[in-house]
Amino acid sequence: MQKTVKPILKKLSLLWFILFCMQVSLAQTNNNKLDSAQEQRIGFSSLFKLTSTGKKDKPFKFELNPKAVSFIQSYMEKQGPELIRMKSWGRPYFNLYDEILTANGIPIELKYLSVIESHLTPNLVSSAGAVGPWQLMPYEATRFGLKLTPTDERTDFAKSTKVAATLLKELYAQFGDWLLVVAAYNGGPGRVSRALQKKGTKSFWDIEYDLPLETRNHVKKFIATHYVFEEDGGWTTLTKAETNDKKGKTNIPTDNLQQTSVSGRFLIAIIAQYLQLSAKDLSVLNPQFDQTVAAGKSYSLKLPKDKLEIFEARKNEILQASLQSLYSIKE
Repeated sequence: MQKTVKPILKKLSLLWFILFCMQVSLAQTNNNKLDSAQEQRIGFSSLFKLTSTGKKDKPFKFELNPKAVSFIQSYMEKQGPELIRMKSWGRPYFNLYDEILTANGIPIELKYLSVIESHLTPNLVSSAGAVGPWQLMPYEATRFGLKLTPTDERTDFAKSTKVAATLLKELYAQFGDWLLVVAAYNGGPGRVSRALQKKGTKSFWDIEYDLPLETRNHVKKFIATHYVFEEDGGWTTLTKAETNDKKGKTNIPTDNLQQTSVSGRFLIAIIAQYLQLSAKDLSVLNPQFDQTVAAGKSYSLKLPKDKLEIFEARKNEILQASLQSLYSIKE
């Protein structure tokens, strides 16, 4: 009997050991995924802030830096619908970008730089001689091994993305912040370095007005494009059909809503900021708000009773903040 039991115990011990190793491996994998998710935001401190949700399945939440809000609305109104269509037709290119950028240790959000550079147009040629979806200059292309003749390899999505990833990595090693990388990608690293040295800072927000208007707007377009793709356009750029599909999916309690007629150039993102609500959730309750008031029409704004009281009390302040936001965008 004992001779029979011992082999069984040995097998059970071996099985237990294997299962233990599998659990450890799985735990390490999950931790690596979380670390990877956090690493994807390293260098985005000027664009994101990291907060804890207290939830096991999604322990962290990345919120847009409040300083970026003022740059988004106008660009979304003009480019939002086209960008949302690009989510569908551009998926094969984005999948390729994700694969190459990840392999090079670059946050996949940098794929949106190609969107603002070329709108994913492979044969686009700028007046300065930049070519392709990443708008690479000739000296950059040849420095990283691309051929310009007989076929210009800058128009090849895979090859140009690999070069762009290398260039982005090089710029990040110099600046340590992706918004500064975007600025340097457009305006040149020398110009960005001089502006940083002049102000004694490492933040894009401190030097934005020391940069050319084109470079400043380039960074703003990157932020807005990032927001449209990652946050569904803040709900304000969705089509009517898309808005209807999303109705009811809000974290704002709907059992005590009240309405107030609003006219004037308010922005839903600014209202949400003052009322400490999610801009996305508030837009679900009030679809097409920004477009309606922008057209000079009044809108029956829906808010929880307690938030409505705050809105009425700070209405003029919120309107001034909305107007200031629009003014900042158009500068």
